[in-house]
Amino acid sequence: MINYDILFAIIFYAIILIIFFKYRSKFDVQGKIFVMYRTKLGLKLMDYLSKKIPRLLKIFSFLGIIIGFGGMIYISYFVIIYTLKFILIPGTEPVLSPVLPGVHIPGAPPLSFWHWIISILVLAVIHEFSHGVIARLYNVKVKSSGFAFLGPVLAAFVEPDEKQLIKKSKKVQLEMFAAGPFSNILLAGIILLFLSYVFSPYIDENVQVKGLKVIGFEKEFSTEDLKKGDIILGINNLDIVNKRLSDFFNEVKNKTDQEITLKVKSTLETIKTVSLKVLPSKDDPKLGKLGVLVRGIYDTKDKILIWFWLLTVWLFITNLGVGLFNLLPLGPVDGGRMFTTAVSYFIKDPNKARKLTNLVSLILLSLIVINLLPFLYKLLIFIITPVINLIT
Repeated sequence: MINYDILFAIIFYAIILIIFFKYRSKFDVQGKIFVMYRTKLGLKLMDYLSKKIPRLLKIFSFLGIIIGFGGMIYISYFVIIYTLKFILIPGTEPVLSPVLPGVHIPGAPPLSFWHWIISILVLAVIHEFSHGVIARLYNVKVKSSGFAFLGPVLAAFVEPDEKQLIKKSKKVQLEMFAAGPFSNILLAGIILLFLSYVFSPYIDENVQVKGLKVIGFEKEFSTEDLKKGDIILGINNLDIVNKRLSDFFNEVKNKTDQEITLKVKSTLETIKTVSLKVLPSKDDPKLGKLGVLVRGIYDTKDKILIWFWLLTVWLFITNLGVGLFNLLPLGPVDGGRMFTTAVSYFIKDPNKARKLTNLVSLILLSLIVINLLPFLYKLLIFIITPVINLIT
């Protein structure tokens, strides 16, 4: 069976490589893995908005500082506490995860290649454009904007004049640094409202599943009776074909520690019955879950609606996740620059200020690496397994 995500990825990056080699002189390669393509896209709009709505932008940028430092405290506490749980409590999932197609994030739907590319592009453009608008609000020159690739990951950027920026007050610097993460968090909030009150209720009422395809299992789940590729057709006495997806999950969530029966069509096209125990959810032990990862099967019209619903969900997840991650007091990210600026205000000795910011960055970087170890291990196994198979 064709893996369309891999196929689309090959086509997409092949096109990018063709463009890169054809217009090589227009690209700036830094450190062999960061490739920039400078443009003037959006610069006139940045100027226009900074002059048209300066009062609104000043309110936005001031709120950005408040939300920025609040988010910095929250995400730092979150990463420290849950990394300690990951280290000390066996079976705990890492709190941080790379947002990549094929990487399962607990509680999130599967991420396809195009959902990933579009989500990353939207969040990057919003993030960098916000930096540019606030820069122009305070008459800091934006030299260029453009697109970039950090390895295979798509990015966007704006280039403010750093010499002009460093001469501005610390408040102005903080407003500019906070603008990007705050715009992502604000957009995530708007998307969440749209999902909660418009899109998700519409999907639930109007889209019917033809079955649920098993695509994987959570770590604590194990059974020989259910396999990847099986299609769930019913649960207990409820036939879920041509029913709402919520009907299936409603049948599960209130049956923690109880046994349920699934009607399943196997990959061999035979119908079988599978008995499973409903597990307590880690987020709320009163709510049940099966520990089975499923993907709905839909008619063509409904597939299109679900595709856009999933895109909206991933726009929310990526904007909120990347927005908060960028607020970590870590090195060159926005939170790191905010933290450095704040520390330099309270600690006048540059050496002491630098030592403190370096120490905080080192601690957080270590916690991030610890969280990513399971994914790095899986990547290593994925790479070396074919080699071992060839040798043996």
